[in-house]
Amino acid sequence: MHVILGGTFDPVHHGHLRLAVELKEQLGVDRVTLVPCHIPPHRAQPGASSADRLRLLLQAVAAEPGLEVDDRELSRDGASFTADTLRQLREELGPRMPIAMVVGTDAFAAFDRWRDWQAIPELAHIIVVQRPGVDLPAASEAMALLAARRARSVQQLHDRPHGLILALSPPLLDISATGIRERIARGCSPRYLLPDSVWLDICAHGLYGHNGEA
Repeated sequence: MHVILGGTFDPVHHGHLRLAVELKEQLGVDRVTLVPCHIPPHRAQPGASSADRLRLLLQAVAAEPGLEVDDRELSRDGASFTADTLRQLREELGPRMPIAMVVGTDAFAAFDRWRDWQAIPELAHIIVVQRPGVDLPAASEAMALLAARRARSVQQLHDRPHGLILALSPPLLDISATGIRERIARGCSPRYLLPDSVWLDICAHGLYGHNGEA
């Protein structure tokens, strides 16, 4: 099964990385692919350029063979849409390969506002990760979709190429990229919230309002 975890990774931190490792182990896959988006359609623009975020992400996963990076969305003009990425992957991997995309409950709650959202289950499985303090509204398209397509086990995702939704509650580290950016802008250290290699690169390039000194 090909599992993708998308996001702005602005910057990548241990919360992202630990989630990816948890997914790899719980889903029984060889690797999880991190897909940085170019221009997010449903949130504020990133604080660092696509090239900077990609470089930081590649450094972060360099020592972890179970994680890889797919930069296809960064090469597109305009906003990054999940359905477009899944169509490309389906063409490359063929009709029988199980594909699963990972999304948090906060994003999945607004799933019916995504572009071509109805096509997504016909291209891939959806893995919904429970975010602390975020529940799906009882009367919502997202909840109805989950009820209609809920997978009862991980194995069901391996047995079919697409169409199911699996809810997972892996242990999550309470770290936010927003908090890290704000900390850096205030001149505070974000060490131990993200990999040292990422922090040193942020310092070297003066990202997120940093003054360039570690």
